[in-house]
Amino acid sequence: MSDATISPPPGVRRTRRQRRPTGAPPPLPRRITPSTTVWLALTAIMLANTFLISQNAPWLRIADHTSTWLLRQLGTVRTPWLTDLAAWINDAVITWHPVIVVAVVLLVIVFRRWRHLLVFTLCLFFLEIAGGWLYEGLSRPRPYGVPIIGSWDGYAAPSTTVVALTFILTGAVYCLVVPGRPRACAHATVAAMVAVFCLARLYLAVDRPDDALFGVVVGVAVPLAAFRFFTPDEVFGIAYRRGRTAHVDVTGRRGAAIRQALHDQLGLTVLDIEPVGLASSAGSTPLRLTVAGDPDEYLFAKLYTLGHVRADRWYKLWRTILYGALEDEHPFSSVKQLTEYEDYVLRLLRDGGVRTARPFGIVEITPEREYLLVTEFFTGAIELGDADVDDGVIDQGLLLIRKLWDAGLAHRDIKPGNLMVRDGELLLIDAGFAQVRPSPWRQAVDLGNMMLVLAVRSDAGRVYRRALGYFTPDELAEAFAATRGVASPTQLRAFMKRDPRDLLGEFRALAPPRQPIVLQRWGARRVMVTLAVLVAAVVAVSLLSNAFQPVVNLGSGPPVCGIGHSMILSAQAVPSAEMLPCVAALPSGWTVEGADIRNGRSEFWLDSDQAGPRAVTVSLTAACDTAGAVRIPSDQAGAERFERPLSLQPRFTLTRMYTFAGGCVTYQFSFVPGAAPLLAIPLDTAVAFEPRSVLVGHVRQTEGLALCGQGAACTG
Repeated sequence: MSDATISPPPGVRRTRRQRRPTGAPPPLPRRITPSTTVWLALTAIMLANTFLISQNAPWLRIADHTSTWLLRQLGTVRTPWLTDLAAWINDAVITWHPVIVVAVVLLVIVFRRWRHLLVFTLCLFFLEIAGGWLYEGLSRPRPYGVPIIGSWDGYAAPSTTVVALTFILTGAVYCLVVPGRPRACAHATVAAMVAVFCLARLYLAVDRPDDALFGVVVGVAVPLAAFRFFTPDEVFGIAYRRGRTAHVDVTGRRGAAIRQALHDQLGLTVLDIEPVGLASSAGSTPLRLTVAGDPDEYLFAKLYTLGHVRADRWYKLWRTILYGALEDEHPFSSVKQLTEYEDYVLRLLRDGGVRTARPFGIVEITPEREYLLVTEFFTGAIELGDADVDDGVIDQGLLLIRKLWDAGLAHRDIKPGNLMVRDGELLLIDAGFAQVRPSPWRQAVDLGNMMLVLAVRSDAGRVYRRALGYFTPDELAEAFAATRGVASPTQLRAFMKRDPRDLLGEFRALAPPRQPIVLQRWGARRVMVTLAVLVAAVVAVSLLSNAFQPVVNLGSGPPVCGIGHSMILSAQAVPSAEMLPCVAALPSGWTVEGADIRNGRSEFWLDSDQAGPRAVTVSLTAACDTAGAVRIPSDQAGAERFERPLSLQPRFTLTRMYTFAGGCVTYQFSFVPGAAPLLAIPLDTAVAFEPRSVLVGHVRQTEGLALCGQGAACTG
């Protein structure tokens, strides 16, 4: 390409171009804000410290003593009304957090922020995977040495309810709140809400301070990093003004970067940057540049960003799903490729004799993310939709299509906004959707759309008569058999809808009869893409459905006899119980399927290869109703045994209860039909009762703290 080919008009003042040295930043470097770095670093530090402390007994002892001391200080101010308030806050968040999620998701859908919704869903998926790993890896019991007086569920670290609330509120801010002062105020509001919630849980002693802090850090860092990386405000900004989301802000940092890039790469001094033609542009941000010269001149530029490429991919994906393979369409792989392609097509159009904008060069704003295509600006031109259309303009429009056909090109976006008129000359713009060696169907659609555009400003009969000088009647019949519905651009369809005439019907009446060309195309690609999208949608809905549920039933490890964390958690769930049920030695064919430990209740259930899933559920509560049950000799020392009448047919069911000081253990047998009742006999030795005093002594020895409840009184 010669320098003369890309030289701007003679009046434009040029300076020497400057090559960016190796290692020098681009005009608009992609930056990671300090706050993002701080939150990610804080997460890494918290994660490392938590695991290191959990594996080191002396450090764990110091951390637990510090947490207990802080919780005891809060315990000294406990009053009935404060306790009620803290309990209400805790329960309200646990119960109502799904409502917040639903509201956020619905608002994101209403405002059509699909990329934000996708990032929100992926963050949720990441938290479920990574958070589950942390939750199970730490398996930390609830605080020691202070009475727990609030609702809780599962292990303590990280605090899952704090993570959930912080994540939802932070995600809502990045999905719905405008950057700047409104977002800063929203962040402050979220911080206050999370602080109040954490304080309520610390007051109730259901969380340690470090558990709550860990939850806050995880709940903020994940959405903050994801939204700032995948939906940067410069490209996917939140705005409630009318306009298209394709148009990005060209003031501030980006405006300065555009000026610097044009000066360094094309030697142009930009005096002003003004968006133009936004109403008819949906795939880029069109700009009018005022450049220094003698006199000053206008140039046109199209700003392409990564968001435009991704929007093009989604557009073509949906076209494939809705209509199949109308033509050989493939999405662009990068912003640079999209910009290079339009520059290339502009040169092809000019070589084919089509009057279109002369390209002056491509400018890099951010490598692989933002590029600017600079072209000639048609000063004084107006859109065809606002111009007077005479026979000369009609002939130029029809000849333009003939030239495209002869050159093996299709514009693919013929509409009033892409046809300009200046001093009676018809000018073609916006070649980004153009195609080389298009399908015959696409070429016919270009002709049909051109004739419709011309007829909107004149009449169908006049345009048809002029068209016979350039095309055969069969070609015109093919054009209007192909041109219908979505084959025409949205702007053209809007013009036709406002026009009281049936222009398409008039053209079809004038042309030889021909059956409409079917738009729907079925093939293996369309079926596979549709199935893949449906599977992805099902997965996304399933992920979001988890967020629509209260933060309960988190699960925990089964309480295996000994001094493990699950056993300690069971003791904290029912602090009055003198004994705790635990898994001793399971007989062949039996497995522990899961456990659910929360305040007031601890249970686990067993599966059998013969008796079926959840064949036996073992529950520990403070008391149980033995009315109607039969007392029989007990096989557990210190406990009384009761059984309700069993059912042998059609399936074996039985309720067995053991009562003792401060607690009750219930066995609920429910075998699949046909399973022998004798399968229940080996379970007498599979589940054992462990004295709570064993765990009290272990905590006192290792932590120097009390496992509050039976055998270890605590005040507060």
